[in-house]
Amino acid sequence: MRPLIELIGLPSDSNSSFERGSALAPPAIRAALWSDRGNLACENGMEIGQDFELRDRGDLQLFERAEDDALIRAAVSESIASGAVPLVLGGDHALTHPVVQAVHAAHGPLTILHFDAHPDLYELFDGNPRSHASPFARIMEAGLARRLVQVGIRTLNRHCREQAERFGVEILPMAEFTPDRVPVLPGPLYISIDLDGIDPSEAPGVSHPEPGGLTVREVLAVLRRQTGWIGGADIVEYNPRFDQHERTAIVAAKLLRELAALITRNASRG
Repeated sequence: MRPLIELIGLPSDSNSSFERGSALAPPAIRAALWSDRGNLACENGMEIGQDFELRDRGDLQLFERAEDDALIRAAVSESIASGAVPLVLGGDHALTHPVVQAVHAAHGPLTILHFDAHPDLYELFDGNPRSHASPFARIMEAGLARRLVQVGIRTLNRHCREQAERFGVEILPMAEFTPDRVPVLPGPLYISIDLDGIDPSEAPGVSHPEPGGLTVREVLAVLRRQTGWIGGADIVEYNPRFDQHERTAIVAAKLLRELAALITRNASRG
């Protein structure tokens, strides 16, 4: 039986700290995914519709308030209960917390592989515990992850360094980075890709560009090494307002395809 992967759009950026616009991302990523300029083949030889099914639940109606978290948890839980693996399109990174809550409720403590320029470990940011700069603090303090590995970090301030030590977060900074330094992680594995983890020369359409980042090829190399069963994933923080000729949307669509193929390849290892 072919694995079922389900797209869930979460068009919310109410917890963004600087620029709004990532709420516009889900339809832009879908447009790039299904565009005739490309095709549905993945690098491991799989094809959408041939080797796995990609079903789209559309965009969840959100109201830009705290009650949205319950709606997100419910949608992700329904997806998992249907037998699917949720692949979430943000929106800002604050959405990862309620998504992980739902995946944890179904599968227990997770191992998380997190690509980002920023560790997103603030206790509070601008007084907001639900900030997109804080989801991994909420995740770790609640015991939702038994292990958190962060890749691409290049803006680690003192507070976030202390938070990482407090929670035992494994950070692989960009200085002297190579993909083979990233451990092969056990399942159940959750993968979170903040697009500003990628260098802005390749993914300019983000609200917080940070030079000196990952290449798309490095991200794919890290993903390719992972063998653990994957219970869910997200792609977040694409901001179409700052994109150039849809370049970042195309990157996001590429990563979506490759994540889906990885979920399929690793499904037998659950």
